[in-house]
Amino acid sequence: MNAQNFYSLTPEIVLSAVEMGGHRTTGLCYALNSLENRVYDVELEDRSRVIVKFYRPGRWSRETILDEHHFLHACVAHDIPVCAPMNFADGTTLKETDEGIFAALFPRVGGRAPDELFPDDLEQLGRYIARIHRVGEVEGLKHRPTLSPATYGTGCLNTILSLAGMSPGVGARYRDAALQLIAIAERMFADHAMIPIHADLHRGNLLRQSNGAWMVLDFDDMAFGPAVQDFWLLLPGRAQECPQELEALTKGYEQFRDLDSGSYRLIEVLRGLRYIRYAAWITERRDDPAFARAFPQYGTDSYWEMQMSDLYEQLRAIEIMD
Repeated sequence: MNAQNFYSLTPEIVLSAVEMGGHRTTGLCYALNSLENRVYDVELEDRSRVIVKFYRPGRWSRETILDEHHFLHACVAHDIPVCAPMNFADGTTLKETDEGIFAALFPRVGGRAPDELFPDDLEQLGRYIARIHRVGEVEGLKHRPTLSPATYGTGCLNTILSLAGMSPGVGARYRDAALQLIAIAERMFADHAMIPIHADLHRGNLLRQSNGAWMVLDFDDMAFGPAVQDFWLLLPGRAQECPQELEALTKGYEQFRDLDSGSYRLIEVLRGLRYIRYAAWITERRDDPAFARAFPQYGTDSYWEMQMSDLYEQLRAIEIMD
């Protein structure tokens, strides 16, 4: 499929995808803030709203996306507050447009992303995270990726080195820092179980609704990985800097699922792997006009020097923990 079709979706394509679901629209649609996929808020004839999500071509297979959808419906069946896809007219949750783009419909949910999470919030979220993990363990997912030193580390580093066009000196230093971190991650991951996790659970993927209830959003990055990956992005700083918040998450989590406290040692390694993966993510999408606007400094030596500095800082943080 020509990537340009995805970069420049027209209102006609957006509205057509919604009407495949058996909904008549008023023709009104708004693009929402999303870089990886394309997401639109569409008004229906009865003045209600629906969200249509177009998946970035080439990233996930149909089976991988359907694993996500199956998992979300399983969470809803267990009264876990997630936003599950709606059915199209034929009962399916995923369609392919004439342009070759996978599309899904989701209900529009209200609420606001939290500016801050307090211990009581984190304890409640810890319970939800544990329940999400328990559902994942019994659903038999087969097509989701793995969050590991190989995928978030080595594979992403190879992408960066082959596509980023760094100057030789900068590239050599970046490679050195990344390989050191990946080697540590390979040793530390060996002792930890890999289960289905959200994998991108930060405050921006939470909504606090008007009644105070939580909604967990955006399982697009869902993967097999260590449970603690779904902890650290919710913390206000490094684990040793916010023991009360980490304790609250753990307290809630362990009401539904055991957690090996030794897995806390993975947090700074996971942070480092995320740096590498994030840089590779931007590198792979450097031809997307939305990425060019969002990351104007990408590709400069100063950009990669900053990325390298972050990796060396992570190596120091891991050394201190050891």
